[in-house]
Amino acid sequence: MDWSVIWSNRALYVDGLWSTVLLSLAAIATATLVGLLVAAVRTSRIPVLAQLARGYLEVFRGTPLLIQMLFIYFGAAYLSGFAISVFGAALLALTLYQGAYIAEVFRAGIEAVPRGQWEASRVLGLSRVQTFGGVILPQTRAIVLPPLVGQYLSLIKDTSIAVVIGYVELVRQGQAVIDRVGDPTTSYLAVAALYFVICYPLSVLVRRMERKAVTA
Repeated sequence: MDWSVIWSNRALYVDGLWSTVLLSLAAIATATLVGLLVAAVRTSRIPVLAQLARGYLEVFRGTPLLIQMLFIYFGAAYLSGFAISVFGAALLALTLYQGAYIAEVFRAGIEAVPRGQWEASRVLGLSRVQTFGGVILPQTRAIVLPPLVGQYLSLIKDTSIAVVIGYVELVRQGQAVIDRVGDPTTSYLAVAALYFVICYPLSVLVRRMERKAVTA
C-alpha cells in the first residue's frame, strides 16, 4: 500500500469530497421538504391526495435507486426531449427516493402525537394548517430526529450511485486515481476513509439522541 498515492492525488480526492458533500446537502434539504409534504398529505383527510401520496411511496420505495437515477438521466430526457444535467438528475433521483423514506419517518412521528392535540386545537379555533404547523410538528421533532438523521446517513452513502450517470464524486475521483496510478487498494481505502469522515459524526449524533430519548 503506497500512501504517497493519496497525497499526490489529494486534489482529486478533495474535489470528490466537495462534490459529495454538495450533493448530499442539497438532497437532504429537498428530500426533507418532499418527505414532510408527503407525510402531511398522507395524514390529511383528503382521500384522493392520500392515495396519490401512497402511490408515490409504493413506486419509489419499491424500485432501486440505481434504476430511478438511470431513468431520470437517460429515459426522461429521451421521452421529454429536454436534457438534464448530471447533478440535476442525481439530485432529483435522491430527492424522490429518499423523500419516500423520510415521509414515512415524518408520518410515524405525526401519528405518535395524541389525537387529543388536534381536538384541543380545534376547540381553540385553530385551523388544520395552524394546528399542523404550530402544534403537531413541534411535538414530532424529538420523535423523528434520530431516525431522520439515520436516513440522512443512508442518503450520503447513496450519493455514490451517482457515479453511474457520470457525476464526479468521491467514487469517480477514486476511479480516476486508479486509472492514473493503478493502485485500487489504496485509492478505495482513501475513498472509504473520506466517507467515514462525513458519516461518523452523524452516527455519533444518532446514538446520543437515541440514548437521550431512552433516558428521557
